[in-house]
Amino acid sequence: MPSLAKKRSKDDRILRSFLDYLKIEKGLSRQSISAYATDIGQFTEHLGSRRGLQQARREDVRKFLDRLKNNSVEARSIARKLSALRHFYRFLLLDKHIDHDPTLNIDTPKQWKILPKALSSSEVDDLLKTRLTADDKPQAMALALRDRAMLETFYGGALRVTEIVEMRLLDLKRDQGYVIVRGKGDKERIVPLGGPAIQAIEEYLRKARPVLLGAKSSPLLFLARGGHGLTRHRVWQMVNEASADSRHASPHMLRHSCATHMVENGADLRTVQTILGHADISTTQVYTHLAMDRLKTVFKDHHPRARLRKAEARED
Repeated sequence: MPSLAKKRSKDDRILRSFLDYLKIEKGLSRQSISAYATDIGQFTEHLGSRRGLQQARREDVRKFLDRLKNNSVEARSIARKLSALRHFYRFLLLDKHIDHDPTLNIDTPKQWKILPKALSSSEVDDLLKTRLTADDKPQAMALALRDRAMLETFYGGALRVTEIVEMRLLDLKRDQGYVIVRGKGDKERIVPLGGPAIQAIEEYLRKARPVLLGAKSSPLLFLARGGHGLTRHRVWQMVNEASADSRHASPHMLRHSCATHMVENGADLRTVQTILGHADISTTQVYTHLAMDRLKTVFKDHHPRARLRKAEARED
């Protein structure tokens, strides 16, 4: 039997080949490729010394998913890991590295009950309030204006963290009221921004960006001190700090809040799907659950039988 070291060496070569395929042929982002590598790496650790990735069996995959569930890993995360394994073994099957797929006939954990967390409209209003004082120094004022512009852009365009971090000046079309966004897989989409977001960005460009930029130059729209680009971690910190006085928020909560509020106010799912950059509308349909309260209210107010019941209740 091959030694564990040989198995691991072969596993590493196959995994590198798969990751190259994701980068070159599928055009996935660095973050997506890193997530694939992490998920498959965890499955490799689960296999241990029993067998390598090529020898994995269906029971190995099932036990891996059961272990994640028993460790209270969210169904959404388990589903993502299963999806990564499915893509990986489909790749091995097509390249004739294996003759069977161990992920076949394994059900995806149900996710429809796992709803994205969203802020209420009043919570968003509190989050977006400007926190500036006349005594603020130029750098502090510049950072505050930048943070407000980023928060407005997050909520106004339902953007992802990476999309904000990598947004360039030339992507912004202020006169037309939209921005060109590069999403997952480097796919471009046009995202409209509301008036408050455009105004906040214009104020940031006039008063804050030159202060942060100094003598340097940068193609990026949003900058850190010294004209450097922002990191994803710093953006998460900024949103968390901005929401410290109320319910702690995250960039993804602002994205979900935008989508939820659009659906609550009557936007059709196809439009929301386009703005969010979802490849499949089934991903967008989760927001109909978040808007269920509005749907129930509309039903009670407009359905004849619902109005009849309300009238009878008043008479009693």
